[in-house]
Amino acid sequence: MKVILASASERRQELLTRLIKDFDIVVSNFDESEIIFEGSIDKYVQDIALGKAISIKNNIHEDAIIISADTIVTLDGKILGKPRDEKHAFDMIKSLQGRKHFVYSGIVVINTALNKTVKESLYTEVTFASMSDEEIREYIKTKEPLDKAGAYGIQGIGGTFIQEIKGCYYNVVGLPLNKLKTMLEQVK
Repeated sequence: MKVILASASERRQELLTRLIKDFDIVVSNFDESEIIFEGSIDKYVQDIALGKAISIKNNIHEDAIIISADTIVTLDGKILGKPRDEKHAFDMIKSLQGRKHFVYSGIVVINTALNKTVKESLYTEVTFASMSDEEIREYIKTKEPLDKAGAYGIQGIGGTFIQEIKGCYYNVVGLPLNKLKTMLEQVK
């Protein structure tokens, strides 16, 4: 059966090749602002991932397994999305210095042939090392932080500033492979 990844993320696409060699990429047109954050981060990321998956399901005309995910960074219970600009990226990275924060992912897998949907979420605790303002500015000059939730990429240069993680590394990258593998088995 066809497998569809509902994501434009190159990181997710690369990670999925570790589980599935042949899949299609269909970018969801789901408007994430339709989901209102009501206090539960787990529910919030699952609802966004579900919205993306259903958007794809409603626009295909064949049976498929649809995989979607959403990943966010939280600090002190507040969501840190992608930075608006370099100043916003600086402020985000500065706020993470020497502190623990959490990276949450919501994952949804739908088997349209069986009309079976599995939703999960998980988090990873990440501790950022201290950085000087100059180090932050130099990191921002690489442009890596500008399209990443929380303004850093653990799989890139940003990984050099990570002191410790507790939980799934691939979750921080954007697609928790072990969790996804289990979910794929559940929809068969």
